[in-house]
Amino acid sequence: MRSCGPVLLATGLVALALSACGGSSSASSTPTTSAAASSSTTTATSASPTSTTPASSQAQISYEGIPIESGPEIAPASTTQTGTVDGIRCGATEQLAYHVHAHLAVFVNGRIYSLPAGIGIPGSTAQQTSQGPVAAGGQCIYWLHTHTSDGIIHIESPTQRIYTLGNFFDEWHQRLTAKQVGTVHGTITAYLDGHLWKKNLRDIPLLPHALIQLNIGEPAAPQLTVNWSQTGL
Repeated sequence: MRSCGPVLLATGLVALALSACGGSSSASSTPTTSAAASSSTTTATSASPTSTTPASSQAQISYEGIPIESGPEIAPASTTQTGTVDGIRCGATEQLAYHVHAHLAVFVNGRIYSLPAGIGIPGSTAQQTSQGPVAAGGQCIYWLHTHTSDGIIHIESPTQRIYTLGNFFDEWHQRLTAKQVGTVHGTITAYLDGHLWKKNLRDIPLLPHALIQLNIGEPAAPQLTVNWSQTGL
């Protein structure tokens, strides 16, 4: 497994992310799904939670080995600020005592929307590379953040703690309610690891290799899956 070194806030973040930012989990995890499935079109590909179908040949693959989410942004990454949120601080370097990853996919009327690069890295900009956008620069980095727009949420904390989707959206300064995800409004159906989530969306845990999917409106999108063994995450 690869591990992520300190973030260079002024220069060199793109090179660092491409070369080192897969990371390893300090907690054991057993993925409940085993395949990557996505599409570069505006509709979702069909894939069951146990599918072994590889990612679409047309989908751009990020440096993390996950298909880029090519739709409109759920909300801009730039709303991230610098203050402490829910006890989560924005520091000069990544904190790797507890380092795990979760995946978030949001579909609106069957179309995938993008989780942008640079959430949790205030002041960063998404620079285009051969493997999609990668957040570069920034004033500091939060324990919950995204480096690219493939749906991967990095949880890099100084202590082992179960963070939630609500913590991530709070840090992002975006709304997450039963009727709103970022700037998108509508009736939401949530899934965690392929299972219907009936509780508060904010309480969805960002567990190691968690697969979180939010379907807004109709038609409902099929479940996306990730083959974590083919990534460095």
